[in-house]
Amino acid sequence: MGFVAHALERVKPSPTMVITGKARELKAAGYDVIGLGAGEPDFDTPDNIKQAAIEAIKRGETKYTAVDGIPELKAAIVKKFARENGLAYKPSEISVGSGGKQVLYNALLATLNPGDEVIMSSPYWVSYPDIVLLAGATPVFVETRLEDGFKLAPDTLAAAITPQTKWFIFNSPSNPTGAAYTREEIKALTDVLVKHDHVWVLSDDIYEHLVYDGFRFTTPAEVEPRLKSRTLTLNGVSKAYSMTGWRIGYAGGPEHLIKAMATLQSQSTSNPCSISQWAAVEALEGPQDFLPRWVKSFEERRDLVVAMLNQAKGLHCPTPEGAFYVYPSCAGCIGRITPKGKEIGSDEDFATALLQEEGVAVVQGAAFGLSPFFRISYATGIEALEEACRRIQRFCASLS
Repeated sequence: MGFVAHALERVKPSPTMVITGKARELKAAGYDVIGLGAGEPDFDTPDNIKQAAIEAIKRGETKYTAVDGIPELKAAIVKKFARENGLAYKPSEISVGSGGKQVLYNALLATLNPGDEVIMSSPYWVSYPDIVLLAGATPVFVETRLEDGFKLAPDTLAAAITPQTKWFIFNSPSNPTGAAYTREEIKALTDVLVKHDHVWVLSDDIYEHLVYDGFRFTTPAEVEPRLKSRTLTLNGVSKAYSMTGWRIGYAGGPEHLIKAMATLQSQSTSNPCSISQWAAVEALEGPQDFLPRWVKSFEERRDLVVAMLNQAKGLHCPTPEGAFYVYPSCAGCIGRITPKGKEIGSDEDFATALLQEEGVAVVQGAAFGLSPFFRISYATGIEALEEACRRIQRFCASLS
């Protein structure tokens, strides 16, 4: 009998973490590698947020806190949801965890049973299906198409719903495609969901503030108030405030669900880092004036990467509305041969050869459930992006 739990046999390590680790190892060994795998802003955490953490340490805010968040942070989150999303929550309807991933994990582990189904569109963020599998439930993948901007059609969603469906996971702007749904597109999906009162909605809004070209962000519970009583609206400070390592995620949802999530968290990690929580209070309540500057910078990087990738032989890269990813098709490179004589049989082969031959680390589309594509994170400096895109162009041109 194996030592490892059977539940763990259903999941695999995060592919984005694997490729980022591989790039780091190669760099440490002296290779010239440009890593475009990690979904992490390259900007530093704003000084006022860092200062709030220092002040919290000086005040002695270094003890255990309430399991799922200090009252001050819950109050700041309540205000944020009201101010930015038109959503009214009480502090008892707020959960704070060690990153958005833990909040998502808590929600799914606290509610799923064997036989339950969770609908998600593919391509999906790599952790969604694995957390569902860990909970003993079944991920149901609904494929989207590049021609539709990687967006889920209402009739496709309706066709995927069964009596076993427990959750629909919705992510806009999306990781890995950057696709963002307009209010009208969300309304078309919520019209379907309103008819199925056994289906809960988990809206992952982590990239809310990273939208371009004047796009207006909305979230399902805001668009369709009738869904609020069975929606968990998930967010965090990682992406918008460049606080990935601080590990603070949060969500608003019905009190009975929030209580169940707190019970689970009380027996796993207990409270999120006390100092990070005070930093998150400042992030949500302090100045937001840096955000437009960051967004403009990301938009310029997006435009550069899309333009350069579309000049690469065999690639086609759509222009995303949000997040900091592009998801180009490498269909035109499949079946071709590298200068070292290796055939590109899949997007994984493409990513492996690109790393080996040009030192550019990207994540294969297979990791996100839709091939033949790959994901690039453009949350890095413009010079590194230009050089990486030149290398990708050179690599694609070298294929015969």
